[in-house]
Amino acid sequence: MTVSLVVIMFELTGGLEYIVPLMAAAMTSKWVADALGREGIYDAHIRLNGYPFLEAKEEFAHKTLAMDVMKPRRNDPLLTVLTQDSMTVEDVETIISETTYSGFPVVVSRESQRLVGFVLRRDLIISIENARKKQDGVVSTSIIYFTEHSPPMPPYTPPTLKLRNILDLSPFTVTDLTPMEIVVDIFRKLGLRQCLVTHNGRLLGIITKKDVLKHIAQMANQDPDSILFN
Repeated sequence: MTVSLVVIMFELTGGLEYIVPLMAAAMTSKWVADALGREGIYDAHIRLNGYPFLEAKEEFAHKTLAMDVMKPRRNDPLLTVLTQDSMTVEDVETIISETTYSGFPVVVSRESQRLVGFVLRRDLIISIENARKKQDGVVSTSIIYFTEHSPPMPPYTPPTLKLRNILDLSPFTVTDLTPMEIVVDIFRKLGLRQCLVTHNGRLLGIITKKDVLKHIAQMANQDPDSILFN
């Protein structure tokens, strides 16, 4: 890179007499930078701005499992989910207003926790707003259906809201016994933001890229809470 920089500057300026000063300046700059630290400017900006970035060259050789990293943990609150055919517009709007998650898993029921799919927060907000403006009769008590067909409703009930078209029916999932080495590799190669953890089709939790980075820091004997994300 040092030689390339000198050649580029020579091509831009066209001054042959400046080659030696440029070489001296470039080498001096490199020596000073190496003395201060070997972290590149792009890596420093990623760290300073708090971007959740997974380094592709680093290897994860620890023997932990997906169940050790997923949320919720044993003493954490339950995972926020949506049911496929039993929640009203008001229920979904309440969840959206009380949380900051970028998406929500959709399950058959809270009792079974059978995974149906994954829906993004922004798609929910846009769909509900458009339905209130364009679809007659949609009110806060209208039932939201993520199923293909909605059952017949009793008379004088508000019309239902079908949101099957915004549901991701094949979100990326791993089992609770998947080694974290594979999970980290999946996040790196596929660029995932989150991954659902299941056991025999039953939703157990979720792993985000930030959870992976904190776990890597913890395995490196660093404080995971010291990693700040923007």
